[in-house]
Formats: sequence, C-alpha cells, structure tokens
Amino acid sequence: MVAHFTASQSVDMAVEEQQVPIHKYLCQPQRVVQSLVDPSRTTQLSHDTFRLKMRPLQFLILSIQPTVDMKLWADTDGTVHLQSVACELKGVEYLKRRFQLDLEGTLTPVESNGRTYLRGIANLTVDVDIPPALMLTPRSILEGTGNGVLNSVLLTIKKRLLNQLLVDYQRWAVSQAKVLVG
Repeated sequence: MVAHFTASQSVDMAVEEQQVPIHKYLCQPQRVVQSLVDPSRTTQLSHDTFRLKMRPLQFLILSIQPTVDMKLWADTDGTVHLQSVACELKGVEYLKRRFQLDLEGTLTPVESNGRTYLRGIANLTVDVDIPPALMLTPRSILEGTGNGVLNSVLLTIKKRLLNQLLVDYQRWAVSQAKVLVG
C-alpha cells in the first residue's frame, strides 16, 4: 500500500531594508541555506546544491533519518527557488527504495506601500510504500501522522527563516556597507 503525505507552509514577513538591498543577499545560496537549516547538518555539494542531513523523525513505530540534496538558486530580482533533487533514507531498510520525497519552495522580495516583504511558500510531499509492520494501521491514522511529521519539518524550517534569515541579512549588509565605504 502506497501512502501519500503532504504539507505546505507560507511566510510573509517585513524586512527592514539595509544599505545593501535584500535581493543581493538572497542571490547567495550558501548564506540562505545556512539561515534555513542548521549549518552543522549541511554540506555544500556544488555552487547551488546542498546536502541536508535531517534530524531523525519518528513515524509511529519507525525511526527514519532522511538526507536530502537540495538545489537552491536565485533570479536576478532575488526570488529564491528551492527544489529537492535526491533523497536517501536511513533507519528502515524496507523503505530505502520505496520512499520518494519532493520539496519545492520560493521566497520573493516584494515592495508594497514603501516597505519590503519576503513572501514565500514551501510544499513537501512524500510517497512511501507502507512496510508490512504498519499494514493493519488504519489509513486515516497513517495519513494524519505522516502529514503531521511533514508539517513539523516545514515549521522548523519556517521558524529558522523567521529568526535567522533577517538577522544574518542585517549582519551581512553591515559588513558589505563597510566594504563599500572602506
């Protein structure tokens, strides 16, 4: 039996513009990734591709640990795009070839009424062939639990975005302004 789990999170936050505009900051994939996820769990594979080793996740009686390769790039207007390109699963041998994770997201700087906002959305889906140990579990419990786990993953990323990205942007902008003046 294949189960399909989904979660989506949106963000809309005001940005206090610095001397260097936010769109220039957003055009640096490495800085953005470090603001979204714990840098100790991230490895840069190429200019725009990163490997994220997620914290172990508990799903009913299973403990799994996904490792996701993500491509992150920005348009010239600063719109950041995030897309998963590969995923490996540790923890349950049965699931390794029966697990598909897809993550897509965007974050766009928007001008409105003289203010700058970052608006974005992230969508996460997982398709998995349910292991025999869980075959008798009602589908509604499987889907509710799976959707809840995915939602908690996106909420964690959203919290880091809200707490870390603007702080890092301000720190970066101050250092860039000193370079421009210096």
